[in-house]
Amino acid sequence: MRLAWFSPLPPERSGIAAYSAEILPLLSIAHAIDRVPELGAHDFVWKHSRKPYDLIVYQLGNAPCHDYMWAYLAAFPGLVVLHDGRLHHARARRLLKDRRFDDYRREFAYDHPDARPEVAEYAIEGLGGSIYYFWSMLGVVMRTARLVAVHSTRVAGDLRTDYPGAAVDAIRMGVSAIAPDADARCRVRQTLQIPDDAVVFAALGKMTPEKRIPAILAALAALRHEGMNAWLLLVGDANDAPAVAVDGVRVTGYLPDDAIGGYLAAADAFLCLRWPTALETSASWLRCLAAGRATVLTDLPHLVDIPSSVAMRVDLLNEERDLVDAMRRLANDPQLREALGRTGHAYWAAGHTLQAMAEDYERLLVAAAARTAPEPTDLPSHFTNDHSAAARDITARFGVDVDILRAAKSPRRTRAPS
Repeated sequence: MRLAWFSPLPPERSGIAAYSAEILPLLSIAHAIDRVPELGAHDFVWKHSRKPYDLIVYQLGNAPCHDYMWAYLAAFPGLVVLHDGRLHHARARRLLKDRRFDDYRREFAYDHPDARPEVAEYAIEGLGGSIYYFWSMLGVVMRTARLVAVHSTRVAGDLRTDYPGAAVDAIRMGVSAIAPDADARCRVRQTLQIPDDAVVFAALGKMTPEKRIPAILAALAALRHEGMNAWLLLVGDANDAPAVAVDGVRVTGYLPDDAIGGYLAAADAFLCLRWPTALETSASWLRCLAAGRATVLTDLPHLVDIPSSVAMRVDLLNEERDLVDAMRRLANDPQLREALGRTGHAYWAAGHTLQAMAEDYERLLVAAAARTAPEPTDLPSHFTNDHSAAARDITARFGVDVDILRAAKSPRRTRAPS
C-alpha cells in the first residue's frame, strides 16, 4: 500500500519519534510510506489530492509534537495509533494557549456530554492540571478514525465499551534490544564516579513529574541512611525537571540512542514508575526488559496482565514503603535481580520485539484500509469549518467558482483547523 505516516521524527526528542524511526524500515519493505512530520504536513494535502493514499496513519499522543495532526485526522480519516489513552492534556494545551475558549467548550461538550459545563470553565480559568485525567477528550478521534489502535488489550477493551461504534484493536509495543559492548558497565561507572561495588538504580526516559522522581529520591535517601551503597541514575532529558543535588544521584540529561546501551549496562535495576497515567505503554520499560534488567513498576490497572515474575510492583496507596522495600530487596539480593532480568527478557522476546509489532501493524493496516471512513454529522464546528467563506464570498462577486477551495479527494474537506 501507499501510506502517509503522520509522526514526529528524529531529531525530535520524542519517544514516538524514536518509535517511528524503528518501525518504519520494517514496514517500508512491503509499503511505500511518505513520512509526514509537522514541517512537511502542508504538502500532504496536495499530494493526497493528486494521488490519494491507500491509508493515512496517525501516531497520536499528548506531547506538543503531535498537535499538528489534529488539523488532519478528522478530515482525512485513517488508522490512529493512540499512544495515550487520554488526550485532554493535548487539547487543553493547544486550544487554551491560543485562547480558543469557545472551541474548547464545544469540543469538551462533544466528547463528554454527560459532564457538567462548569468543568470546561474550570480548565479555562487555568485550574486544569490533574483533572485532565478524569475526562479523556477522545470523542472526536474515536468517532472519525477508520480504526483506532492502542498498545494494551485492556485499554482496547475499555475503549470498545466506551465507544461501541468504533473499531478498536491492539498492537503489541515492540522495541529493539540494545547490546552494549562488554566493558560498558565499568566505563560508564568510572565516567560518573560510581563505585564498582555499588548497587545502581536508574530511571530511564524524559524526567517528567509522572515518573515519581521525588518518591524515588526519598527511597534512595532512606537506603543510604541505612548504610547501603546505593546510587541512582536519572537517564534522560531533564530540562523540565527541577535541579537535583542529592548525594548518590547522577543526572545524565538527554542521551543519543547509541549511548543508551552503556547506561542500561551500568545500572542493576530500573524504576519505571508512573502516576498519574494517561494509560500509556512504556517503551523505556520494555528497553530495560530487552537489556535483561530487573524492573519496578507502579501497580496500575491497565498493567494487570504483566506477570509478577516479570517486574516488581509498587502500590500507589503505599508507595513510600513499597518502593523502599522493593529497592532494598533488589539491592540485597543479586539472585532476585538476575531472575527478574531473565524472566523480563523472555517476556520481551515472546511478544515485544520490533518484529512482533511489525506483524500486528501489517494486520491492522489491511483492516483499516478496508474499512469505510465514518462520517459523523455532529462534529464541533472547528473541525468542519474550513474558513473559506470569506474567499468564496469575494470570488462569487466576480462570478468565479474557485474549485481549489472545494473539498478535494477527501471524504469531507481539504483541511480542518485543529
